[in-house]
Amino acid sequence: MKHNTFLGAVIGAMICSATAYAAEPGDAAPAFTVKNTKGEEISLAKQKGKVVVLEWVNYDCPFVKKHYGSGNIPKLQEKYTAKDVVWITVSSAGEGPLAEASGLSERSEKEGNKASQIVLDTDGKVGKAYGAKTTPELVVIDKEGKIAYHGAIDSKATTEAGDIATADSYISLALDSVLAGKTVDKAKTQPYGCGVKYAGK
Repeated sequence: MKHNTFLGAVIGAMICSATAYAAEPGDAAPAFTVKNTKGEEISLAKQKGKVVVLEWVNYDCPFVKKHYGSGNIPKLQEKYTAKDVVWITVSSAGEGPLAEASGLSERSEKEGNKASQIVLDTDGKVGKAYGAKTTPELVVIDKEGKIAYHGAIDSKATTEAGDIATADSYISLALDSVLAGKTVDKAKTQPYGCGVKYAGK
């Protein structure tokens, strides 16, 4: 398992460094309209004036399992949606159960996902517009519609749930700053995880 963890981290880091982000902190967040697991259209434009989190997910990725199996991401979702943050979980999988509304919905419920919206990006347009390369990977959009943070969920790029407690929670630090009307100190960090499985890859 240690070997697999190391290999996964190396692969994740290689994927991350291969291409620069399409959308950088300070840029206007790319507009999008996608459908959620209920078939409803969800657009960024309709979230105007709200703080928004985009979270790329693949529940089969060991790095994602670390944060869902421990309850870390569901707790973060509950904490910040209670503060009027719109948390959108994005599946950019091009095929398989997570590319279908029913499969993504069932798996999200099983994993305890508490996001405001769970959406499908099967053509990869949203993921590519934001330069999403890994799962998990997170983007925070401020009330003015600009990217305030893009990167990793925390500072420890491992699959071990025990590391969460001692890691710097980059997403929490970013959201706390944005909600307080402050600039995010670390607006860009290196995301870690499994490569996003875009269609055709």
